[in-house]
Amino acid sequence: MRSHCRTALQRLTRIAIPALAVFVCAKAIAAELTLDVATMPRVATIDPRFQSYNIEMVEVTGGRFWKPYAASDARADAKAERLAARAPIDLHDARLRKLAAALSPAYLRVSGTWANSTFFADSGTPPAAPPTGFKGVLTRQQWRDVIDFSHTVGASIVTSFAISPGTRDAAGRWTSEQAEQLLAVTRSAGGQIAAAEFMNEPDLPAIGGAPDRYDAAAYGRDFAAFRAFMKATAPDVTILGPGTVGTGADGRARFAVSAAGLDAVSYHHYGALSARCGGDRTAKLALSDEWLARTGKTFTLYKTLRDRLAPGKPIWLTETAETACGGNRWAATFIDTFRYLDQLGRLARAGVQVVMHNTLAASDYGLLDERTHLPRPNYWAALLWRRLMGTTVLDAGIAQHPGFHVYAHCARDMPDGVTLLVINNDRRTQRRLTLSAASQRYTLASATPADGTIQLNGSTLALAASDEIPTLKGEAAAAGTITFAPATITFLTVAGAGNTNCR
Repeated sequence: MRSHCRTALQRLTRIAIPALAVFVCAKAIAAELTLDVATMPRVATIDPRFQSYNIEMVEVTGGRFWKPYAASDARADAKAERLAARAPIDLHDARLRKLAAALSPAYLRVSGTWANSTFFADSGTPPAAPPTGFKGVLTRQQWRDVIDFSHTVGASIVTSFAISPGTRDAAGRWTSEQAEQLLAVTRSAGGQIAAAEFMNEPDLPAIGGAPDRYDAAAYGRDFAAFRAFMKATAPDVTILGPGTVGTGADGRARFAVSAAGLDAVSYHHYGALSARCGGDRTAKLALSDEWLARTGKTFTLYKTLRDRLAPGKPIWLTETAETACGGNRWAATFIDTFRYLDQLGRLARAGVQVVMHNTLAASDYGLLDERTHLPRPNYWAALLWRRLMGTTVLDAGIAQHPGFHVYAHCARDMPDGVTLLVINNDRRTQRRLTLSAASQRYTLASATPADGTIQLNGSTLALAASDEIPTLKGEAAAAGTITFAPATITFLTVAGAGNTNCR
C-alpha cells in the first residue's frame, strides 16, 4: 500500500493538487498501521512519581490568585480582573485528600511566583501583615498541614524558598535564615522535602519579587550560596534548577550560572498565555498538532542546554498547564485533555523524569474544581494514566502522523503487560490500527466537550455516593483492526504481551 500511496502522491502532485495527495496518503497510512506489542523496544524509564502536581504557595497561605472564569462573564473583558482573593485551601478536606491519594505516588510541589516573597512565620503567633521585604505569610500550622497532607495522600514535597528583599543582608546577598527555619520545622513535624528549587522562575525576577536589577550574575552568586547551604543542612534533598519558564537569553543565562550545582534540571512550560494575560489562543486550535508539539520544542531547548552544561542530569518539568495565568476557559474541559495526555506521552518517551501539572485544585487549569473539588476531565485522564501506564517506556514503532499519536509503556502492576495510549486529535477523521493481540479498551470522549463532561466507553464519569471513585472498566477488544473515532483518546491494555522489557 505504501508503494501505491507514493505513486498516487507523485501523480497527484504533478497535476497541482498536492494537498489532496497528502490527504489521500495520510488516510491510507493510518489504515495500515500495525503494532506488535511483543517486540517494542524500551526507550526510557521514568520516575514512579512521573505524573505529579502543584499546590501553589499562595493557595496554602491564602491570597490573590488567578480568578476563575465565571459562566456569566463569557462576553466580559477577560483581562478586567485577573486575580481574586481566596482563603487558604483546606488540606483536610476529605474529597480533596481522597482524589489526591488516588493519583499517588506523586510529587506535591508547593511553590510558584508567590513563594518567592512569602515569609515563614516560625512562631505560635504569626504577624498580622508580612514583614518588610515580603508579600505574604506562611504560618507554622499551614506548613504542618502541608506535611500532613503529603503523608496522607502519598505525595512527596517539592518546594522553593523566599528570595525577596526581606531575605537579604546589607550587601543584597541572599541569606539562608528563612530556609533554615522551614527545613527545621519540616524535620520536627516528621516531614521530608524530596527536592527543592532555589526560587521560582528566576528569569522573571521583577514579576517574582526579586530585588531590582536581579540579573544572571546575582542569581548565580545566590544559587551557589543556596547549594552550599543545602548540601550542609539537608544533603538528602535533590537540588533542582533553574526552574525557568522562558526559552530566551535570560533563561539560558540562568541555566549557565547554576548548571554545575544541579542534581536535576528543572524547567517550566506553558505553550502560551491565557486570555487573562493577553493570550490569543482559541479552543479551535487546542487539538492541533502545532499546539501539541510546543511542549516538545521547549523540551528540546532544555535538553540541548542540559547536554552541553549538565550532561547526564535528569530533567524534570516542574510546572505546566494549558496556558499560563490560570488557563483558558476550556482548560477545565475535555478539549484540554488532548494536550494533557499527549504531553505526558511525549515527554515520557523523551525520558523526562517528572511532569508536574499546575494545579491540583486552583483556577481553570486545576485537575479539580477549586470550589467543589469535583473532578474535571483532566483528573479522570490522570487517574487512567496512573492506573494503566507503567514506568518503562516503549517505542510503539509508529512515527507521529498528523492528527494521530501513539505512545506505549509497560503496563502498571501487570507483569508482561503493555499499555498503549492512542490519541486521535483529528476532529473529523476516524483512524485505524491493527493490533495482533486482544486488549482491554478505555476510550475517553465527550459529546459536548465545552460542558466539562467526559465519558469512558460511553458512560459519563462522576463520583458516586460518599465520593467513591467509580470502577474504571475496560471493554474487551479482539485482536485485529481497531477503529478510533474523531476527537477521542484511548488506552489499550494488552495482558501477556510477551515483551521481555515488561517482565
